[in-house]
Amino acid sequence: MPLLNRLKEHRARLGVNQQELGSLAGVSRQTISQIERGDYSPSVTLALKLAKICGVRVEDIFTYQEDESHE
Repeated sequence: MPLLNRLKEHRARLGVNQQELGSLAGVSRQTISQIERGDYSPSVTLALKLAKICGVRVEDIFTYQEDESHE
């Protein structure tokens, strides 16, 4: 998947579990788990909300990686 993330690292730094982060962001624990595994790409709104909760920029959590065939 081209969207990589470091959400798990930032969540650990905050000292919250998936359920707690989900509650803060208004989503389920399963959504947080799917984002961390790379199985789900969050909306721009959710990505901004997660970054704000973590106190970082969106780019600090999410990185878009171009497909190598386009480089």
